[in-house]
Amino acid sequence: MVEWDWWTVDFGDAHAGAVGVLIGGSEPGPVYFDVGSGPDVPSTKHWSAYDGRYRRPRAEVLRAVCACGWRGAAEYPLDWAAVGDRPLYEADVDVSGPLADWSAHLSVVREAAVPLPEPLAALLVEMAERLTVTAVDAPLAALRAAGVLERVAARVGREAAGALCDDGLSAEAVATGLGTTYSKALFMLLAAQDR
Repeated sequence: MVEWDWWTVDFGDAHAGAVGVLIGGSEPGPVYFDVGSGPDVPSTKHWSAYDGRYRRPRAEVLRAVCACGWRGAAEYPLDWAAVGDRPLYEADVDVSGPLADWSAHLSVVREAAVPLPEPLAALLVEMAERLTVTAVDAPLAALRAAGVLERVAARVGREAAGALCDDGLSAEAVATGLGTTYSKALFMLLAAQDR
């Protein structure tokens, strides 16, 4: 599993981004950590684990990756002469290229997604700001408000998904319009049919 480096409120887990690595031109499998005996062997696909230490694979190239399956075309070779023997997480590795590529990918997703009406977008921003302040000043009240919002969002979401089903909108069109994955869009539509 990839530990995601970047995330947005707009698209959540559907378009979480990370720095990916290539070794020999392909993405390597996870790095496993030897912690002794036991049934669970911790692993990661975080780019910083591919540092060649402790018989781990050594990353050759970095690139942007997205949870939706998108992979950045640009490749950024790692300068091992500059990194030296340090672990990658301690080295000052420049990941601005992959971040910029992922941000460009999000721009394409955002452009294809249905725009929110401006008054609603402004209300959502204000709501987030007020909830953030309330979480500091009155955490229990913020938690209660978050629960109310979850229930309102779930109900309205079911109603909206039901209307899309009634209109015969495909899961592909819903996924594009929401900026989410096909499987999440399909799940929403199927759940709406059970209303």
